[in-house]
Amino acid sequence: MGVVLVAGCSLGVCVVAAVMVGRSVKRRRGWKRVAKVVEEFEVACATPLGRLRQVVDAMAIEMHAGLASDGGSKLKMLITYVHNLPTGRERGTYYALDLGGTYIRVLRIKLAGERSSVRHVVHEQPIPHHLLTSTSEELFDFVAESLKTFSESEEDDPQHLQMEKRELGFTFSFPVQQRSPLSGTLIKWTKGFSIKDMIGKDISQCLEQALTRQGLNMKVAALINDTVGTFVLSHYLDKDTVAAVTFGTGTNACYLERSDAIIKSHGLLATSEFMVVNMEWGNFWSSHLPRTSYDVDLDVESCNLNEQGFEKLISGLYLGDIVRRVLLRVSQELEALAFASSKLHSPFTLTYSTHL
Repeated sequence: MGVVLVAGCSLGVCVVAAVMVGRSVKRRRGWKRVAKVVEEFEVACATPLGRLRQVVDAMAIEMHAGLASDGGSKLKMLITYVHNLPTGRERGTYYALDLGGTYIRVLRIKLAGERSSVRHVVHEQPIPHHLLTSTSEELFDFVAESLKTFSESEEDDPQHLQMEKRELGFTFSFPVQQRSPLSGTLIKWTKGFSIKDMIGKDISQCLEQALTRQGLNMKVAALINDTVGTFVLSHYLDKDTVAAVTFGTGTNACYLERSDAIIKSHGLLATSEFMVVNMEWGNFWSSHLPRTSYDVDLDVESCNLNEQGFEKLISGLYLGDIVRRVLLRVSQELEALAFASSKLHSPFTLTYSTHL
């Protein structure tokens, strides 16, 4: 009996050992496959100096083409009509509104005439997701209501706000064809927005109509892109600023260009030696840019197929989904991660601010 018991225990130990060894081998094989996935991704994303120089050359060609004519380049190279840059001696109290891809920000700014003296109060509010595909009236009513709530809480005398018309700087973070420093029409949406009745409409007019509906005595004194706003603020603080780049929900760049180099202006900018140009570089593309299978799949499942190629490689709206796709592939290769969060199976649910 004792011999049988010992033999049975020995057999059981052998079976358990065999199972453990088998699992260990599977894990090792799984980790090797994971290592291969990561290695392939790293190779596909590589940006050696030679490739970067090719990208720079390709972008320079697109920039020149965009300055020569509208529609001649992936880069829109938009004329902003911003040429009178701040000196640092400006004074007064102003309101500013920033409509971005994720948040609406309302600011009350006091300038004291010194470059280092900028006092401001900021109210930040997430844009409800349903407004991204709603109507222009619904979107701007939400914006105006947020501005009204903030301005009434910040003014020492709310009644004074109704009597004296306030000037409002409006930062609109989407491609706009400007006709003057005060107005411009929406060219197309980016950053996940898709409000069809807005295309071709005057942005400032839409906002001012919403302000009137809210009973606000304000007028748009300047309409600029968020990247141009970044440039102007930086120039206020440092007069040697010549360019600005933004990386957030989307990405963009602007810079100070010689007016005579903007051929498509047909001499209309002759009174200004320089002009700030909004590149809208999120739509840039070159075959030299590193593009993986994950990038291709993301583009296919996006709401703007074959558009904003550069933005989809590097901006916050899309980086989270690239990470999600890589993690999903890893979990499929490694049995130990089979229990991974169901979020990994849903496109665009993982953002740069989302936790699994």
